[in-house]
Amino acid sequence: MRNIKLVIEYDGTNYAGWQKQKNTRRTIQETIEAALAKILQEKMNLIASGRTDSGVHAFGQTANFNTNSKISPENIRKALNSLLPEDISISDAEDAPLGFHARFSAKSKTYRYLILSQDYPSALLRNYTYRFSYKLDLSKMRQATKILLGRHDFAAFCASGSSVKNTIKNISRITIKKVSYTLYASRYTLIAIDITADGFLYNMVRSIVGTLLEIGKRKAKPDVVREILRTRKRNLLGPTAPARGLCLLKVTY
Repeated sequence: MRNIKLVIEYDGTNYAGWQKQKNTRRTIQETIEAALAKILQEKMNLIASGRTDSGVHAFGQTANFNTNSKISPENIRKALNSLLPEDISISDAEDAPLGFHARFSAKSKTYRYLILSQDYPSALLRNYTYRFSYKLDLSKMRQATKILLGRHDFAAFCASGSSVKNTIKNISRITIKKVSYTLYASRYTLIAIDITADGFLYNMVRSIVGTLLEIGKRKAKPDVVREILRTRKRNLLGPTAPARGLCLLKVTY
C-alpha cells in the first residue's frame, strides 16, 4: 500500500465546492476521484486538507489517497492532467509516508481574498475578485486585523449550519496590501487580504473579510472585532464576502 500526496489547483466557479455530495452539481473531489479510478483501476477516496465552498478557488490545495498501484507519482500526475477538465490541474504528486493525512497533518493554511477596487465591473476578473467600489481606509482595516491575531474563539465568524464543536483557532498572520495587476492593456488595482491560521471554520475567512470591509468603509470601528470575539454576536459582523474572491493559497505541513 502506498500513500500519494497531490497538490491541486482549481477554478471553483463551476463546482459545488470540494466535497462530493448527492443530488448536486459536480464537485472537485468526485471529478478527481473519477479520473484516478480510471487510471489506477481502483476505488478512490481522496482526502483534502479541507473543504472549499462552491465558487472558492485553490492554488495549493493538498490531498492524499492510498493505492496499490506501482505507477510513479509523476506518471499519475501526467495522466490526471490529461483526463481532468481545464479548470482543475495537478501541480505536484509525490509518495508520502503512510501516516500522512492531508487534513490532520496540516500545521497551517493560508487563504487569500482579492478585492477589485474600482467603480465598474471587470468582465475578465469577475470570477476571481470581489468588486468593491467604496474607498477603503486600509489603516483602519489593519488596526482590526491586529485584534484578530492569536488564539481566539471564532464562533461568531462561523456560518450557521456547521457541525464543528471546537471553534477556537489561532491566526498567526494577516496582511492587507495593494497589488497592481496588468492584464492585456489594462492595469487593475487589487487589494489582497492574506490570512494564515492553524485551521478555519465554515465561512470564517469570508466573514472576517466582510467585517473588515465595513471597517474600511468606516461604517464600523476596528474595536467592533474585539466586541465580536467577546460577545460572539453574529449581528455585529459585516455581510459575508462572496465566494469568488477567495482562494486557498497553500497548506503547510
